[in-house]
Amino acid sequence: MRKWIAGGVTAVAAVALLAGCSSTGGSGGSDGGDVTLTYGVWSQDETMQQLIDAFEAENPGITVDLQVNPWTDYWTKLQVGAQGGNAPDAFWMLGDRFQVYAANDQLLPLGDAIEEAEVDLGVYPAALVDLFTYDDELYGLPKDFDTIGLWYNKELFDAAGVAYPADQWTWDDVSTAAAQLTDADAGVYGIAAPLNRQEGFYNTVAQAGGYIIEDGKSGYDDPKTQEGLQFWTDLQAAGVSPTLEQFADTEAVAQFENGSVAMYYGGSFYAQRFYDNADLRAKVDVTLLPEGAQRATVINGIQNVGFAGTKHPEELKKFLLFLGGKEAAEIQAATGAVIPAYEGTQQAWVDAMPEFNLQAFIDQVPYGVVYPVSADTAAWNALEDEYLPPAWNGTETVQVAADKLAAAMNDVLAKEE
Repeated sequence: MRKWIAGGVTAVAAVALLAGCSSTGGSGGSDGGDVTLTYGVWSQDETMQQLIDAFEAENPGITVDLQVNPWTDYWTKLQVGAQGGNAPDAFWMLGDRFQVYAANDQLLPLGDAIEEAEVDLGVYPAALVDLFTYDDELYGLPKDFDTIGLWYNKELFDAAGVAYPADQWTWDDVSTAAAQLTDADAGVYGIAAPLNRQEGFYNTVAQAGGYIIEDGKSGYDDPKTQEGLQFWTDLQAAGVSPTLEQFADTEAVAQFENGSVAMYYGGSFYAQRFYDNADLRAKVDVTLLPEGAQRATVINGIQNVGFAGTKHPEELKKFLLFLGGKEAAEIQAATGAVIPAYEGTQQAWVDAMPEFNLQAFIDQVPYGVVYPVSADTAAWNALEDEYLPPAWNGTETVQVAADKLAAAMNDVLAKEE
């Protein structure tokens, strides 16, 4: 199976780190005085505070200040932080943004600290370790991961007399069930087929044997990649999914929650949201993604990384290694917030929401393909948003739309080189 990680990257325009009271603040330092570290995140604040409390109890003299910013504000403040050198000491990082930070020497290398602590990297999904390695240097340890599953509404399946999805389902089974479940008069669609990367067509492209990017080249002109796109456009053409216009009004996950669609390709990160919805919890469940030419699921996750400009590198390394360790993983699992990346700790996450078949997300890890990235992922993500909608709307064939996208994407990738 292809690994969707772009090759090397040269230095690119500087981007940012979260603004806020950071490595320039606090007192003391590595000479033995009290130290204050800052930790930037965009969610899970209650769980992250539990991690901080545990770390502080084990490390007297080191205080950690949790800084929480909503998703949009988190990334908006990146540029301000980079320009001012005022980033948090520790902060969350995603794979599609990592290479820019690493290429601009904004991240604290952790390879030596990991080696000295004899950390076994084999306890983490290999794809996530690779995703956050740059020029043979590791800059963090995986915090958590997510895979994609087929969520379904049991109440709608029962009403239509359709058997629930099974582990052995194929693309054909999805298409057949979607047609049986669609009830135009009742405003119910069999499936949600939005233009969605991580939860949608990146999975089916991999299942068809295609790829998004490899060796600095686009895969969108590959027939197998186009077959993975065709799965979704066929569902749109059959009228078994809401249209892109309808998704613009109400996002796909919300339509699944309100009972408008019976099946939804959704991430493990929605498990707690669905579980906390008292009206929805008993109605839905999840299973493995249906199989194409092969099994595959996109795997992604959050990495805890450190700011290269920190005034407290030794204390920061200690904190980052703690965040990537077994104790921190067990705390996260028990809350149900995420699937911890540390091997052997995921069962507590599964047990936290026993009404759902959450084991399906764990069982798919061996089939994981890492979320595709390059030095400037956002540039060709924008091209996907520009060139693919006509295929979803039926105004262009998949081949025409994808071939145009491949040409435009290759132009962007050439500039990275």
